[in-house]
Amino acid sequence: MPERSIGMPYWRLSGYYFFHFAALGALVPFWGLYLQDRGFDPVAIGHLMAILMGTKIVAPYLWGSIADRTGRRLSIVRLAAILALVIFAGIFVVQGFWWVALVMVLFSFFWNAALPLMEAVTFNHLGQRVNRYAMVRVWGSVGFILAVGLLGWLLEDATTAIVPLAVLALFLGMWLSTLVIPEAASTKRSNGHVSVRGLLRRPEIIAFLAACACMQMSHGAYYAFYSIHLEANGYSSIMVGALWAWGVLVEVLVFMRMHWLLERFGPRRVLLVSCAIAVVRWLLIGELVGLLTVQIIAQAMHAATFGSFHASAIHLAHHYFPGRTQVRGQALYNSVSFGAGGAAGSVISGYLWGSAGAGVTFAVSSLAAAAGALIAWGWIDRQRRF
Repeated sequence: MPERSIGMPYWRLSGYYFFHFAALGALVPFWGLYLQDRGFDPVAIGHLMAILMGTKIVAPYLWGSIADRTGRRLSIVRLAAILALVIFAGIFVVQGFWWVALVMVLFSFFWNAALPLMEAVTFNHLGQRVNRYAMVRVWGSVGFILAVGLLGWLLEDATTAIVPLAVLALFLGMWLSTLVIPEAASTKRSNGHVSVRGLLRRPEIIAFLAACACMQMSHGAYYAFYSIHLEANGYSSIMVGALWAWGVLVEVLVFMRMHWLLERFGPRRVLLVSCAIAVVRWLLIGELVGLLTVQIIAQAMHAATFGSFHASAIHLAHHYFPGRTQVRGQALYNSVSFGAGGAAGSVISGYLWGSAGAGVTFAVSSLAAAAGALIAWGWIDRQRRF
């Protein structure tokens, strides 16, 4: 797909998503195993994994506010990327819970700052073709698949000590990719003066953020303990990696048709169905982990619980927060959902995992997704389709 023919730096934008989500593919499935091998118990792992989500509460909105006011989005992305790379290197020398926690707080603070700004840059390059966002974002899923598949294969013969090495290399690639992306002019809209505070008085926007928080809270146990859950039930490292990769592969296929789904059904309906599928998915993972066929089906549902959900949520956030509120709107979506919701889910699952077990933990995840579906059904744009 030549960049000239589509009028935007397609491959350069896609490169950033590739490395960002490849790093996520190295962290999320295997970081819990790495921490376990370093001697941390389930409660500690739950808290440490929550840091990756928790810094999203502050970092995206703080940096988004600076970017909206200065207009220097890519400069901030590049700074955040290089600081995340340098600080992450500290994981090789620190020991003990608090030092590991400090490194994770600092590197994830900068790493999590960059993505909402890149979302705004991407949408500005897209212009009126916002439904084509998924065609760029799909390369993030490709990066995730390659990272999780390769690491799963390597971990059959190597120790989890290779996980931070892989993350460091991918952070380097992410920073280098930011150097070739051109800045995009902010979208101009005739909305007059619009403040984020004023927008947050609208019930549908509050409901949108609450539903997203519930949905990401439901993912807490999955991100922190799914790989541990699989290995405890006899799955090999290759199979663990393959199941993660399979889920994201199906997500890629959905992303390829996401523009059609959004045009045909609208983001409200896509969001609702995604939440409903999550209710079923967590129950299948929690209660039927020993059945490979069921896990293959459950992982295929990742296309909905993350893929279609995220695409519809990004679409809604883009329309809810216009003009100069755009970056802060994307940042709020990330802060409230992946940040507050994801961190709460990780901490709660950490306490439940050791005391109540996997079945109860994933049942609570299912209830959180159901709450998100109910909120979305009751308040999010019942009469509107973007």
